[in-house]
Amino acid sequence: MKELRSIVQAYHSIDFTQTRAALATVVRVEGSSYRRAGARMLVLDDGTYLGGISGGCLEGDALRRAQKGIALHRPSVITYDTTTDDDYQIGVGLGCQGIIDVLFTPLDPGDPGNPLRILSGLIAIREPAVVVTITGAADCPSLGRTLLYSDGTAFLQSFALPSIADEVLRDIKTTLAERTSRTIEYGLREPASADGPFKVFIELILPTTHLVAYGGNYDIRTLLQLAKELGWDTTVVLNTARADRSLVAAATTVVDSRGEVQPLIDAYTAVLLMSHDYRTDTRNLRAVLPSAATYIGLLGPRKRAEKIFDTLAAEGNPLSAADQQRVYAPAGLDIGAATPEEIALSILAEVRSHYSGRQGMSLRLREGSIYSSKH
Repeated sequence: MKELRSIVQAYHSIDFTQTRAALATVVRVEGSSYRRAGARMLVLDDGTYLGGISGGCLEGDALRRAQKGIALHRPSVITYDTTTDDDYQIGVGLGCQGIIDVLFTPLDPGDPGNPLRILSGLIAIREPAVVVTITGAADCPSLGRTLLYSDGTAFLQSFALPSIADEVLRDIKTTLAERTSRTIEYGLREPASADGPFKVFIELILPTTHLVAYGGNYDIRTLLQLAKELGWDTTVVLNTARADRSLVAAATTVVDSRGEVQPLIDAYTAVLLMSHDYRTDTRNLRAVLPSAATYIGLLGPRKRAEKIFDTLAAEGNPLSAADQQRVYAPAGLDIGAATPEEIALSILAEVRSHYSGRQGMSLRLREGSIYSSKH
């Protein structure tokens, strides 16, 4: 989401009376690649660009393709094959052994189907969203057509390829259920569709990770700063009358622990209890357990956490089996962290692995694609 936010911000700063632009989007990856489907690159007609679609090997050619699309005002899809040993193949030096489809879309600020107009409305979402893009079609005017999914009825009425709308809607629902973007080719069944086949990129866009940290000690500042580099939203809950200015400046939002205002906590919010005070952390855990947070991290040794759990149980509020799965105590991955910076790295890595459904193990032990959601 960080890259998307930067691209959207840059897009809104363009003076389209003086400048033209295009968007390059990775819409399909087969095999391995440095970037996943959904990676984007905003290109201006003067040759400047923001974002990326690879590790640097494809950007030069993509820049030229995007400028050509701007000049012709016509979308196109280019396939880069990095599996070949042909020295004349663009991207052969990438070494990823994958096939990558990139959609180049000239941007018209007056077009309601302009992908960046659609994506602009998604940078602050707190629920998953699906964007559907036609990336291959015999019906050329439909190529590059982008639509934000809202509900089934509206989708069936507005999708540009009505002959496959029911199938695409089914796959949209699967995408939302499985939390995985996909590119699917339609119209291949027998008998073959008279106006197919079609390729459609069904992209799942998840909310930005939101980090809520309770406490006002110096180690939280490091955590907030690293989270900011990741593009996450952060909230710190503390006594603002005694707060360090640099700590407050590092957070996206500040909530006074003495006031009535409570932080926003949803399913994409990770909560960290870092007050270094037993009673305060107990009180805060008691307060956040009823929330929708699926990650609640407790700083400090395991014995301290168990003492907090025992206190809640003595009150008649023992942790349920579900709570035991979402409370991480001690918080963080086992990387030998010792300093505040290393501890912050350990915690943020665990939060990322939690929301990715991963175990946080070494990639050399993982079988198959490093991007696959399947274990």
